[in-house]
Amino acid sequence: MDPSQVTIPPLMDLTIDNITENVNLINSANPDARFKYVLERLVHHLHDFARETRLSTHEWMAGIQFLTKTGQICSDVRQEFILLSDILGLSLLVDSIDHPKPPNSTEGTVLGPFHTHDAHSLGHGELMSHDDNGDPLLVLCTVKDVNGKPVSGVKIDIWETDSSGHYDVQHAGRTEPDGRCIMTSDDKGDFWFKAIVPVPYPIPHDGPVGQLLKTLRRHPMRPAHMHFMFDKEGYDHLITALYLRGDPYETSDAVFGVKNSLIVELGKVDKATAEKYGVDEGIALLTHDFVLVTDEESKRLREENSRKALAKLGKKVKIVEGLPVPDVD
Repeated sequence: MDPSQVTIPPLMDLTIDNITENVNLINSANPDARFKYVLERLVHHLHDFARETRLSTHEWMAGIQFLTKTGQICSDVRQEFILLSDILGLSLLVDSIDHPKPPNSTEGTVLGPFHTHDAHSLGHGELMSHDDNGDPLLVLCTVKDVNGKPVSGVKIDIWETDSSGHYDVQHAGRTEPDGRCIMTSDDKGDFWFKAIVPVPYPIPHDGPVGQLLKTLRRHPMRPAHMHFMFDKEGYDHLITALYLRGDPYETSDAVFGVKNSLIVELGKVDKATAEKYGVDEGIALLTHDFVLVTDEESKRLREENSRKALAKLGKKVKIVEGLPVPDVD
């Protein structure tokens, strides 16, 4: 960048009280209205945090070192920053803001750090998990829109742990994916597969996030669940999961992922169902109807929620490309 082509506002004599104003002033030439707004609010809240807590240099350096260690432990199969976002409740908050759902649709939840892009595509009725130690489970699901119309051709990513509470990527020597798959809903919006009954498990807690949980006297456990991710053009991207009712960690999920509408009760496969789907009578049965929202429905609700939320904060905004920016007109 040619310094002669950049106009920098002159800084005032810097103090505790005016440093925030100065930082935002010098950042004000940013031509991207949304980025400018986000950065301005980030600086504002970060500075207020420091002022309100009277943050010490020692404490801030400890925070920097914690974030440094968090980055250093990340790898292709471990995303410690997602874990940090999860255990602070930020992941769920952002998803809820960015993907609002009307009452009659399936709610979203956290992605978690163990989704991969190498899952095999399976046909309906095929086996997703090859863990012989797991309890067999038949999963029968539908995908519909908010009007009850079946949605066909939806790409569905599905993943769960094995019976020991580990995802495939957590095992040394992994050569191919297991306990995960990609399916496509049929003309009736249906998809079904064979898996194992989910079990509770700990998030990775041998790193900085685990140490933070220990300091906070919090456990690292997640209740038993199965992940689902739905993708089809014209519909809002849905990341969700189903949680088993009665799990001991149902009300204390380490990553705040459980919502009441996502808690399900397992049934048992009866004789007729066993014959129809080629499974043993009496094994566990999971049934669920997923309801997707169109992009337009989600966009309209997101914009409406943004205006209402920021109006409560006394802010006048306009919506640009679906996101709020200050309205200075």
